[in-house]
Amino acid sequence: MRKIILITGGQRSGKSVYAEKLALSLSSTPVYIATAHVWDDEFAKRVERHKERRGAQWTNIEEEKYLSRHNILNKVAVIDCLTLWCTNFFFNRSDDSRQPTVDEALDEIKNEFDKFTAQDATFIFVTNEIGSGEVSSNAVQRRFTDMQGWMNQYVAAHADEVVMMVCGIPVKIKG
Repeated sequence: MRKIILITGGQRSGKSVYAEKLALSLSSTPVYIATAHVWDDEFAKRVERHKERRGAQWTNIEEEKYLSRHNILNKVAVIDCLTLWCTNFFFNRSDDSRQPTVDEALDEIKNEFDKFTAQDATFIFVTNEIGSGEVSSNAVQRRFTDMQGWMNQYVAAHADEVVMMVCGIPVKIKG
């Protein structure tokens, strides 16, 4: 049976650890889908620490954009994270094409989300509440914050459960 769970909160609020514990409570062999593009050495070290923390019972998949390429039928999967996944659609890193508009990127992300979550699986999405702070003076950051907030709303509307992490404490807000 398909189930979508969204875990949201601020930076270092305990979202990923909570999502991983939840996945392990639902399956002895969960899947971890990392959406991050590794930008630098510091981030690469962070990725390695996360892998070590999870352990051997996890199947690790690294996929920056096209989650629907992966068959997770009847599995429990943590997708970490929605914010970094959105970044991969928002910023075009190839030299041969233009940057997408916010609407173009959002449409592509929603389409990919719908294709991916059509599978019969348990999806645990981790995301950030980046719009909870002050408004950025940077126009690109404001556009990204808007797009990511709209995607959070889209996923939350499709989610069976939504949990907000506050200081390491899960607060159920839907489901």
